[in-house]
Amino acid sequence: MNPITEEANKLADFVLMTQRSCILNLSAELNEGKVSYPQFFLLTYLASEDFLTMSSIAHKMGHTTAAATGMVDKLQEMGYLTRTAAANDRRKIMVAITTEGKELIARMKKNIVRDLASMMASAGGDEQDVITNTRKTIRSRKLGL
Repeated sequence: MNPITEEANKLADFVLMTQRSCILNLSAELNEGKVSYPQFFLLTYLASEDFLTMSSIAHKMGHTTAAATGMVDKLQEMGYLTRTAAANDRRKIMVAITTEGKELIARMKKNIVRDLASMMASAGGDEQDVITNTRKTIRSRKLGL
């Protein structure tokens, strides 16, 4: 096995381990707020944008516009999203996250950071090297970490 594949295998193990831990902890919190994973992922998209159109939500989520509309309806009912018509084209619906939605995402992120910090603190030398090398690679490619 070449060194890149070997490092990728180590990283994949780390991702799978962190995913299991983070997903389990997210489950309890999301269930309490009655938010599904797809709804949570939509909120994370919206947290990084001023707004998204219904068609862009459908595209990002891999859903039909009708399915995206249902998801937005539920999140709006829970107070996590607002929906308005665009000023220049009333047929175009703009969806934005609310303060409550941002607070939910912030709470979830805080839990993920806590879980990752705990895992990283207990990681062995090889695992720490994989984490460090991965962060350097991602930074060098300007992917945002």
